[in-house]
Amino acid sequence: MILKIVQTGDPVLRQGTTEVEPGRIGSPELQRLIELMRATMLDAPGVGLAAPQVGVPLRLAVLEDRAEVIAALDPADVRAKDRRPVPFQVLINPRLRVLDATPATFVEGCLSVAGFAAEVPRAQSVEVKALDHQGQPLSIVASGWHARILQHEIDHLDGTLYLDRMNSRTFTNVLAHPGRRS
Repeated sequence: MILKIVQTGDPVLRQGTTEVEPGRIGSPELQRLIELMRATMLDAPGVGLAAPQVGVPLRLAVLEDRAEVIAALDPADVRAKDRRPVPFQVLINPRLRVLDATPATFVEGCLSVAGFAAEVPRAQSVEVKALDHQGQPLSIVASGWHARILQHEIDHLDGTLYLDRMNSRTFTNVLAHPGRRS
């Protein structure tokens, strides 16, 4: 089953989220939501999905950047973005800390802003502390594209879209300009 991805304008994308209670993490309901979010993300296709994007206002996100997808991209673009495979990750109640605020600006899209993309500056490296799908503490130090994915998804949990951070002069319709897609 694939969940419906809500689009810009839906209030759930802007209202922020509530923490997942630790006792709820192992529940069949939350585990099913995680499975459905992963299936939805891969089907879209995307590299990350936050619970608000499927209409659920919880501090929960999933991400995965698969090697086979990266292998099909332009190698120069992969190097420029410092893009490496990221195994499937579940982030529950994540907190982000910027380690290197040097801006890296690349074209970014969003499954909740379908058909559009823009250049977005993001911090070069970050640390995220969260709980995993079993409620175990997780600490991720990431740079490059992985850091971008983390920042993008955690922004969703705070009611922020890339539209709030983009260089507005670069906003484009990727269907009309397919070369602009990230």
